[in-house]
Amino acid sequence: MTSRIPGSGIGELGQTTIRAADGPDRIGLSAADVAVRVKGGLTNDAPDQSSRSLWEIFRANVFTLFNAIVAGSFVLLLILGQWRDALFGFAAVGNALIGVVQEYRAKKSLDRLAVLNAPRSRVLRDGVVQDVDVQEVVKDDVLVLRAGDQVTADAVVVQASGLEVDESLLTGESEPVGKDVGAEVLSGSSVVSGQGRAVVTRVGAESFASKLTAEAKRFSLVHSEIRQGLNQVLRWITLALLPVMAIVINGQMQSQGGWQVAITTGTWRIGAVGAVASVIAMIPLGLVLMTSVAFAVGAVRLARQKVLIQELAAVEGLARVDMLCLDKTGTLTVGKIVFDAVHDTGNTPPAGWKQALGWFGADPNANATARCLSADFRDEGSLRPLSSVPFSSARKWSAVSFSDGTPAAGTWLLGAPEMVLDPKQPDAGRALETAAVLAASGLRTLVLAHAPGALLIRDDVEVELPTDHAPAVLLTFQEKVRPDAAQTLSYFKEQGVEVKIISGDDPRTVAAVARKVGVTTDGGFDARQLPDDQEEMAEVMDRHTVFGRVTPAQKKDMVRALQRRGHVVAMTGDGVNDALALKEADIGIAMDSAAAATKAVSRLVLLDGRFDRLPGVVAEGRRVIANIERVSMLFLAKTAYAVIISITFGALLWDFPFLPRQLSATDGITIGIPAFFLALMPNARRYRSGFLKRSLSFAVPAGLIIALAVLTINTYSLWEGSSTIAERRTASALVLALIALWVLVVLSRPLNRWRVLIIAGMWAALGFVLVVPPLRDFFDFTMPGWNHLAASAVVALAGAVAVEVLFRYHRQRLNPDALEHGSVS
Repeated sequence: MTSRIPGSGIGELGQTTIRAADGPDRIGLSAADVAVRVKGGLTNDAPDQSSRSLWEIFRANVFTLFNAIVAGSFVLLLILGQWRDALFGFAAVGNALIGVVQEYRAKKSLDRLAVLNAPRSRVLRDGVVQDVDVQEVVKDDVLVLRAGDQVTADAVVVQASGLEVDESLLTGESEPVGKDVGAEVLSGSSVVSGQGRAVVTRVGAESFASKLTAEAKRFSLVHSEIRQGLNQVLRWITLALLPVMAIVINGQMQSQGGWQVAITTGTWRIGAVGAVASVIAMIPLGLVLMTSVAFAVGAVRLARQKVLIQELAAVEGLARVDMLCLDKTGTLTVGKIVFDAVHDTGNTPPAGWKQALGWFGADPNANATARCLSADFRDEGSLRPLSSVPFSSARKWSAVSFSDGTPAAGTWLLGAPEMVLDPKQPDAGRALETAAVLAASGLRTLVLAHAPGALLIRDDVEVELPTDHAPAVLLTFQEKVRPDAAQTLSYFKEQGVEVKIISGDDPRTVAAVARKVGVTTDGGFDARQLPDDQEEMAEVMDRHTVFGRVTPAQKKDMVRALQRRGHVVAMTGDGVNDALALKEADIGIAMDSAAAATKAVSRLVLLDGRFDRLPGVVAEGRRVIANIERVSMLFLAKTAYAVIISITFGALLWDFPFLPRQLSATDGITIGIPAFFLALMPNARRYRSGFLKRSLSFAVPAGLIIALAVLTINTYSLWEGSSTIAERRTASALVLALIALWVLVVLSRPLNRWRVLIIAGMWAALGFVLVVPPLRDFFDFTMPGWNHLAASAVVALAGAVAVEVLFRYHRQRLNPDALEHGSVS
């Protein structure tokens, strides 16, 4: 006879036959059928490509207006023979390379994502079981499923014998799911017991595993407020560059006697160099580089603690987290069931009950729960069963009979109390009441019952239980809680980070685990009652802490709902079912036991599975973000004074007061070198949002002070009338450097030995550049006369006092917690 499986698509390209004479044995597809399907593209070969190619990444990071202006300035100086003024080019190249490398690393991580990891698939073709590559499975193939196999394509079961599938990686449900004929099995799930055959219904990109993989592979960089703030500044600068350049270039040409004179005499070259100097001074090239260095050093430090940072900005991300979503299995627990205790049923258990439990634990067909018994109850090998029935999710029990005269004579049943015991039985009432109380506490509860008779099995299928069985003992099991979970959650509570526990398991079970790790819970919320609207979902999540029966799609929606409320969300997990939520979260954290797909989309991976690593990650993130905020004020102050000086001198038609190489020297002494050390120093200040606002609120006024000081010394030089352009440039650089060094002093507070050494070293470096002949000649510095030196000192002192007043105001009025935490950012 022939049969058609509803919804399977069998018969569209030929038929799969069933022989009725000797049972439901399937012949499977013929070689010709397979060839037709391969030609039609109905294979299990899914496209493996992330959303951005290397060329797209390179183009996005290199071919920008910002880089075009920098590159054009660099090339112009080389053409003019001013290679000493083109040192900024190396920082620009470094910034572009860092951007390409960061995004390419994220792309490669996604490219390694895989839900399916089975090397081969077992199929039935032409009546013969064959092993084929996963990609060679075709639609309508008959999968031969055995314990330990991974399902390689979506299929419908057509034959099952105790078939149970672990779908925890896909759904979060830790209990194995029984699969009878007609049930669907999803690609990515694993067979844990029994055997069966299933007809493939969806392959390749249409399969569940492929769709999950494709969605997880959407390219995205971790959200970084620092990176976002810096990009915002760079966008502002890019928009301002062209009009400012026009003002500066016109000013430089006019200062050379006008466009015609400058072009005729060749003095336009001097004006061009001044224009380039003004443009490059506005760009905080070193800030992007320093930020990446700080992230990279943080990642190296965390690697020593067995924490893998898959994207550098994730170091910052965890410092900003105020909501931590935890998956129960594999995060709060180690992901396996352990035997808990034996409980009285009110009856005296018959002799041999321990030996019977030992047999159940050692049975090769035992499920994961029964196998836990083997550590506490030994099977001496002396028991030879007359008959046995393996556990089935449909029956919810297993059974075995031993002959008279053996230590465990009679029939023993192990299973769910409500399925094994009849409330009408005289000895069952107390056992069922006790079992209900234990189950409500979150413990998995089984009953061991005994009957003097034997099992009656008809036709090797139908099983008749003895009618006189009575409860012997109750057994409880629990998931093993990670020993470091309670301490870690206590830390996050102290730090003001809210915790939500999200799982696919029963809410009562999840709530019980939550209580063990110190989380206050109301008994758990069943996610099947969650509203679809994200605003309403967020309101429910505000009222509850523990959620059970959560689907993978709901996990992602719950993360989004929390983000809509303004939360910065971190999510931990280890199953493929967590992958989409981990990717959606601001910071995804995978455990060491996580599936390959889950690790691929996560920003952090705890390589040794120690949950207590997270406080160290938070501390490292806080150090990085606080120090970057500190050094950003140095760089943005430079951008501010560069813009103001460029516009002012261009509008006044004055020569730009610096050469590019002179700005490279002052930048290195006052910003670049000290910023490197400051970015790596300890800093435990708790993160507060508003990084860019705080940085600009100090940097812009500080830049204005420096610009006014430079304008003042140039006004004096022009009024005095005896100085050369080289002397004016040197006096301008000296004033700028002295005030900028005081900015460094105030931003380095509270001072310690190392910071004092750094600052002293920078003052010494300034002296060397000004007085050592080779350095002085290279940077084209000329020592001005005593009157200019005195004027420069007075202007610099006034500027330093103004910076001090600004700093104190900023600290006390705009950033009051800096005093408490020893930070100035």
